[in-house]
Amino acid sequence: MPQIIVLPHAEIAPEGASVEAKKGETVCDALLRNHIDIDHACEKSCACTTCHIVVREGFESLSEADELEEDYLDKAWGLEPESRLSCQAFVADADLVVEIPKYTINHARE
Repeated sequence: MPQIIVLPHAEIAPEGASVEAKKGETVCDALLRNHIDIDHACEKSCACTTCHIVVREGFESLSEADELEEDYLDKAWGLEPESRLSCQAFVADADLVVEIPKYTINHARE
């Protein structure tokens, strides 16, 4: 099974984490299944940016983002070329190293 390595995040994963992912599941689902409480205010329907991640390794193994995801990513805090919405990034065969940005625009949480 592919691994997702989560780089340390002060609130969500202070020590970082390494979790197993199922091929074909989203990064968001894999993280949540492994008790990494990434924000997902729209319930994973690609209607916000709260599950934004930066894929530090393995980006090329993910399918391309569609136009709707790209439109939402434009609104994400800390956008980088390897940014994805974790609810739309499906795990393939490759391991991933992801960073959860420090900030999110989750108004419901603030």
